[in-house]
Amino acid sequence: MNSPNAINARLLIFTVLALALAGCRSHDFPQYPLNYREYAYVTNGGSGTVSVYDVVNVRLDREITVGQNPVAVAASPTRNEVYVVNFGTAAGQGSVTVINAETNTVTATIAVRREPVAIEIDPTGELAYVANSGSNTVSVLDLKARRTITELPTGEEPAAVRIAPDGKTLIVANRKAGSVSIFDLGTTPTTPSQRQSFDGCPGASDAVILPDSSKAFVACSTGHQIMVLRLARPETHSAGAPAVSAQPDRFEALLDVGQTPLQLALKPDGGELFAINSLSNSISEAVTGTNDVGGSYMIGDDPVRGLVSADNAMLYVANLHSQYVTVYSIDDGRRAGSIHVGDGPTALGLSNSGLLLFVVDTRSEDVAVVRTASRSLFTLLPASRAPNAIALKAFKLP
Repeated sequence: MNSPNAINARLLIFTVLALALAGCRSHDFPQYPLNYREYAYVTNGGSGTVSVYDVVNVRLDREITVGQNPVAVAASPTRNEVYVVNFGTAAGQGSVTVINAETNTVTATIAVRREPVAIEIDPTGELAYVANSGSNTVSVLDLKARRTITELPTGEEPAAVRIAPDGKTLIVANRKAGSVSIFDLGTTPTTPSQRQSFDGCPGASDAVILPDSSKAFVACSTGHQIMVLRLARPETHSAGAPAVSAQPDRFEALLDVGQTPLQLALKPDGGELFAINSLSNSISEAVTGTNDVGGSYMIGDDPVRGLVSADNAMLYVANLHSQYVTVYSIDDGRRAGSIHVGDGPTALGLSNSGLLLFVVDTRSEDVAVVRTASRSLFTLLPASRAPNAIALKAFKLP
């Protein structure tokens, strides 16, 4: 028989553990209202599916069959919908699968051109722009009507599309052409006109645009530079002040960074950006206002993706040839540690609360869920074959 002292000791231990667990859960997992939903969508290129993860309950919800070889995914800013880019085959047509986020079912498939690789949704959620790398075009999609409106000619092998926050400019990075195409969305976003084109960015692979829509930065991945473009500004007038003259799109600078900058991670406030330098195993930090590269830092084995937290404090870097995500403290200007995840981390997504980081591990074919507060692995969730991209969508049911 247990003595009263032993029983009391056990009760004390269980109480301490319960309080510790309760504290951990309230810290890492918010108390959501009953009608709150949040899901992470991971494209599985090898199985033609999307794995859907319930962020609230931190579990795999289901797997949805989409098109052949899905390679990119984006969530609507205004609708409870998610859009999956299906690369298809080199000889065939690509497509975009529409998923209803409330039911997590496929509601439509929109045909695009050959080998689509990227998608961008406009701020209204009405239009999407899809880069078709095999046909050197961008498809403009009417998301409500579920159809392609027009095709925009670009440079050879478009790899990334970005819309300026003001909704007036579309940037296309053309990888094989080593160029950047700029389209005007201001007057007719359904049928944009090409405004300008710039050469001299070999392997153009990614682009970011400042929050005030004044500048674009393009990663030149075949070399070691970032192209800086000053975006066009219309003439403006305000009461009691002199008119601000119009200016065209113009080349501003080439910034030297590390070798093979595959991707750019921009702070939400726009003050700094980070080049993710794959072959030099480093990141380069650039001040966007002055175009100064502050320095480069060794970060991990083959970094391929970076993501800045909503509070502008932390940069998370996925290192493909490892099992680690590196954490870089932006304010301190130094590495703040590494998090052990699955094998081959390749894509990153933060929950709406910022408390959970989802890491897509392409070689171990799983998704690591990381607590950002403690920078520790919480769990590994199964994915399907060759997972490669992620998007998160949060909303409330009526």
